[in-house]
Amino acid sequence: MNIPIDKDSYGTILLAWLVCAALIAVIFLFIKPWWITVPLTVALVVFMVFITWFFRIPQRTIPEGENIVTSVCDGEVVEIAKDFENEFLKEDCIRVSVFMSVYSVHCNYWPVSGEISYYQYHPGKYLVAFHPKSSEKNEHSSTCIRRADGKQVFFKQIAGFVARRVVCYAGSENAKVAERGKQCGVIKFGSRIDLFLPLDADVKVKVGDKLRAVETIVAEL
Repeated sequence: MNIPIDKDSYGTILLAWLVCAALIAVIFLFIKPWWITVPLTVALVVFMVFITWFFRIPQRTIPEGENIVTSVCDGEVVEIAKDFENEFLKEDCIRVSVFMSVYSVHCNYWPVSGEISYYQYHPGKYLVAFHPKSSEKNEHSSTCIRRADGKQVFFKQIAGFVARRVVCYAGSENAKVAERGKQCGVIKFGSRIDLFLPLDADVKVKVGDKLRAVETIVAEL
């Protein structure tokens, strides 16, 4: 089965393969006992396969519904709280925070369809993604989508302790419209998504739930 790989991750995959290939060459040149070389080589090959698999783009079914908000990412809901969004919306919202482990699919997807009304990239630190201040202090991108009915959904892609790069297509000059269920970027390795919803949104998930990007309905507007 042909599984597509995220186009923004080709460089990372190539670097990992080159480093592993160099290490394998060194192992065979300088380490003679087979009971050492074979396990080390197998471990590096498994790592190479894992890195490639990690950046896969899975096939997902987009649920129907005009007013639904779907999950931006795979991961676990770690917090649902009323929170003041002070960057763009400047109002109280319902914040749904989702933690992505290193085993999660790290491609991200638009949660709703509409016009991209705001985008900003923020360089920053690399605290662990579940740290309370990570959404403010870590490297992250902020995007807001305005639906046709005027309601806005704001979300942050937040880098973590391991994740060191955030890619959001809203930063492209040609990105003006979001389409729910289509890929909107990627965060490399463990990280977090903060999704800000209107206060009258009917949240369909709870803390501890495992979400699937595109397929899990987070809320209904």
